[in-house]
Amino acid sequence: MLWLLFFLVTVIHAELCQPDAENAFKVRLSIRRALGDKAYVWDTNEESLFRAMVAFSMRKVPNRETTEISHVLLCNVTQRVSFWFVVTDPSKNHTLPAVEVQSAIRMNRNRINNVFFLNDQTLEFLEIPSTIAPPMDPPVPIWIIIFGVIFCIVIVAITLLVLSGIRQRRRKNKGSSEVDDAEEKCENTITIENGIPCDPLDLKGGHINDVFVTEDERLTPL
Repeated sequence: MLWLLFFLVTVIHAELCQPDAENAFKVRLSIRRALGDKAYVWDTNEESLFRAMVAFSMRKVPNRETTEISHVLLCNVTQRVSFWFVVTDPSKNHTLPAVEVQSAIRMNRNRINNVFFLNDQTLEFLEIPSTIAPPMDPPVPIWIIIFGVIFCIVIVAITLLVLSGIRQRRRKNKGSSEVDDAEEKCENTITIENGIPCDPLDLKGGHINDVFVTEDERLTPL
């Protein structure tokens, strides 16, 4: 009796899960291309994991919270690896609408991919369009980033202007000191005329060269 019941269930499942059947989806995996030398073998354990992930996804759909792993059927599994699957409703003995299955897979596509270390290109649901991950919002608002960049540019520009002014002032001071030194050197230069050293005339202090002072002028008291 049990053997007959098992046979009937197998026949029913075979009728529900067929290539191109109503509400059936084909899956194709490229494990070797995705993982190279670290590729794993697709076996019954991996099939059970896939069925569990599909059941998990269906539980996220309203009114499908009672979906079990046994409700997910696989068929026509090939070595390359590809297969077909359907999700059944045991109470009514038929497959669930493709729209519900598609919605559940799309909502949990990334989680399914991560379980098998694959992506949308290496784990393909041929009848379900791949999803695009929503753009991530930056932790800091864009306007704050722009303000920070502009503020940094202004600070750098002000710093460069201040340093340039200090450098020019130093050059100016250095140049004036060099001119003063040259003038002082010229004033202290002793000239020689007819073999007699002569002190230059100090026009600023009213100094008179002693060479041209007569002996009487030297001895005249003030």
